[in-house]
Amino acid sequence: MFTGIIEELGEIISLERNGQAWRLTVRGPLAVSDAAHGDSIAVNGLCLTVVEQTADAFTADVMQISVDMSTLGDRTVGDLVNLERAAAVGDRLGGHIVQGHIDGTATVLSVTDGDGQRTVRCSLDPSLARLVATKGSIAIDGISLTVSAVSPADETAQWFEVSLIPETLAATTLGFRAAGDRVNIETDIVARHVERMLQLEAKP
Repeated sequence: MFTGIIEELGEIISLERNGQAWRLTVRGPLAVSDAAHGDSIAVNGLCLTVVEQTADAFTADVMQISVDMSTLGDRTVGDLVNLERAAAVGDRLGGHIVQGHIDGTATVLSVTDGDGQRTVRCSLDPSLARLVATKGSIAIDGISLTVSAVSPADETAQWFEVSLIPETLAATTLGFRAAGDRVNIETDIVARHVERMLQLEAKP
């Protein structure tokens, strides 16, 4: 489990296909400072397992399905990624509960700079729209964010917005994102469970 508070910007130093999976190596000195084989580290919101490590980098195997439903296939050597170690029991929960199990990707529709903030609007798959609400939580590339606006329920092309403070722009990859870029999204776990309960209650 994670909190969506990014600890470090890591750098991809290797990404290559390994049979039916991919092998990813990321430089992240803080992320590996206390890591051990089998530990979980979130990379742009994807919960990955450490299989090898050095003093300043770690390697993880990524299943093809995870590559297909995320932006990992868009990344190349040298790209920066958001890193977060798994939450420790007893820590403050600075963001929200993030599982590292993304729902898929969204496309950045617009980036608008305002007075001390930047508003980013992203597309939203209609199947996920019911899980995203104004003032609710959402993770974009593993970053815990608060939804500042959503599209009207009857709008054909659904979207949501988040407002980013300078600290978030400086400490995460969202500072580099522009219209047309794809990002990983994970909806709130509470909303997912509520939706499932409602589905079961509706059964005859």
